[in-house]
Amino acid sequence: MGEIEQLQKIITDSDNIVFFGGAGVSTESGIPDFRSVDGLYHQKYDYPPETILSHSFYMRKTEEFYRFYRDKMLCLTAKPNAAHKKLAELEQAGKLKAIVTQNIDGLHQAAGSKVVLELHASVHRNYCRHCGKLFDAGYILNSTGIPTCDACGGQIKPDVVLYEEGLDQKTLEDAVRYISEADVLIIGGTSLAVYPAAGLIDYYRGNKLVLVNKSATPMDARADIPVQGSIGEIFSKVEGWEIWKNDGFVKLEVVCVGRSSIRVAVASGRFCVSERISG
Repeated sequence: MGEIEQLQKIITDSDNIVFFGGAGVSTESGIPDFRSVDGLYHQKYDYPPETILSHSFYMRKTEEFYRFYRDKMLCLTAKPNAAHKKLAELEQAGKLKAIVTQNIDGLHQAAGSKVVLELHASVHRNYCRHCGKLFDAGYILNSTGIPTCDACGGQIKPDVVLYEEGLDQKTLEDAVRYISEADVLIIGGTSLAVYPAAGLIDYYRGNKLVLVNKSATPMDARADIPVQGSIGEIFSKVEGWEIWKNDGFVKLEVVCVGRSSIRVAVASGRFCVSERISG
């Protein structure tokens, strides 16, 4: 059985899956990965991005922080890719319980996912440090210099976790709970090099660990299925699931590639084949 077939079987057999994702999920939407060979960390700036994206740099050189932040961190035209969309489908089907992401771009929500734990928060949330008023990413992008509150004139700070800042405790606790209770943990698009976020996977006690990444990771030896390649391409080969309601039933359509698909209706916890559709 090939890797995709094994992945498909794991997904088909489980209804308690958690996905843990990193920058590689978003690079296929055109968002640069800091740590990739072609990423921001290998470009020329007066300061390295790790320094610019730190709390102390934000406090000392706020205007320079925002020049970099607007230019490199606000990729507001990016759209969800095949991986984002497939994860949203799996959540709608009741198979995926949560997404734990290190990304700050909001693309999982844009694809339709509801339970998204953003370890490093989001560029789409910004707040006035004086009065607490909230602003979206567009307000920051369209501002100049240091963005200020239109209500009180206070300085606005992105609600993203910078270097030297701690992760949100409630988000961490929720991530630990979902991961520790999952039957299947799929890790995708991450080198597992960013701590403390990467340490969360040590809480997994489930049956199947799947790793999907373009390159090898330190966790490959522990994985039941390590898959190397484009996460969007790999997820696009997984059977699609779509849920909708009709006449009090929840209907689930399983779209299979290369063979017949089966449309089933779910009612009172029972599955029954309602229609077989030729492939």
